[in-house]
Amino acid sequence: VLGPGTGTGTAAGSGEAALEENPFYGKYRHKIQELRRSSPEVFESRMEKRSEVKKQPVGHSKQGEFIRCMEEKARPAFFAEGLGSKTSKGGFTKDKTLDSILNVEMVKEKSAEEITQIWNQYFSAKDTVYAVIPADKFDLMWKRAQKCPSFLYALPRKEGYEFFVGQWSGTELHFTSLINVQTQGETAPSQLVLYHYPDLQKEKGIVLMTAEMDSKFLVVHDAQCLASQVQLFYATDRSETYGLVETFNHRSSEFKYMSVIAELEQSGLGGELRPGQASDKS
Repeated sequence: VLGPGTGTGTAAGSGEAALEENPFYGKYRHKIQELRRSSPEVFESRMEKRSEVKKQPVGHSKQGEFIRCMEEKARPAFFAEGLGSKTSKGGFTKDKTLDSILNVEMVKEKSAEEITQIWNQYFSAKDTVYAVIPADKFDLMWKRAQKCPSFLYALPRKEGYEFFVGQWSGTELHFTSLINVQTQGETAPSQLVLYHYPDLQKEKGIVLMTAEMDSKFLVVHDAQCLASQVQLFYATDRSETYGLVETFNHRSSEFKYMSVIAELEQSGLGGELRPGQASDKS
């Protein structure tokens, strides 16, 4: 059955038949079929261009270029970032679903390792924070987030530490500086949002994470340090470490800022935020 836009024109049809006769067709069969399914109009266009190439003089071959175009198109087809998403106040995406970033149906055919590679490769070229979290680790984090939805995190600075409050809202984790909370209360704007996607958790055993941040206040190293601290405090096996989260949520009068700093320095996180200086106990 032909999908919308696949076309039945002579150029595309004959081009496809000729392509199947190529001895290398089997090697690229999956990528070509993937392109045909995800972008039929691009597939037809490639077929038409190939028919034009066939009319060129002997010795003028663009077969390698044709296959390369197929591969290049197939790779980004996994992602559809920005489609159907809305921007909320502060420049953050409202209702940022996994479908607005990734072609979920297409990657369902892939293994967890392949999806991890695709996710990491895509976001490594972007100025943001991202991760692939094992399902069991996220389960622990999520269970604890239900009981303790907020915590105080510390970013090492040259002059000491800057504190940020992290507040879970569903699977989103919003951060804003403590001074914002103290001055603006519940209306304090988010400066970093971590988006966790458990869509593939049961089937693939992984949870995908990416982020958006306000670059006027934070850089990627700051955001990475905060994201790493979430796992440090919420996914830890040490009862003393998670105990700080419980104290902050349920016995706030007993909570001590210095305990967070001590855990952070013991973990070694954030060292790159204070280059050339030993961690101090400000």
